[in-house]
Amino acid sequence: MNLKAYYKKLRAVEQSLTEPFAVLESHETPDGGKEGVLTEVPKHLAARMIAEGRAHIASDEAVKTFQEKKAEAKRAADQEAAAAKMQVTLVPADIRKANRGGKD
Repeated sequence: MNLKAYYKKLRAVEQSLTEPFAVLESHETPDGGKEGVLTEVPKHLAARMIAEGRAHIASDEAVKTFQEKKAEAKRAADQEAAAAKMQVTLVPADIRKANRGGKD
């Protein structure tokens, strides 16, 4: 492997990426990588994965779908966290009557 050519390609790909994070679509790899998996990664890692031929930049439509799914998953996780924080106290009726002075 020619390291000069590799790092030159790596720098060129990194300079072509404008955003700090990129959504990549994976390629199938001999070590078990699955094709079509979308992942959001930092710019330097995206450049490395593209230069090594493990992924390519996802299409605009795929990015939009990925962001929508990510936002929905965040909303669901926030709702689940809020539900887990909710506290309920059950008070028996006779104790409640005693606290009110027998009036109910």
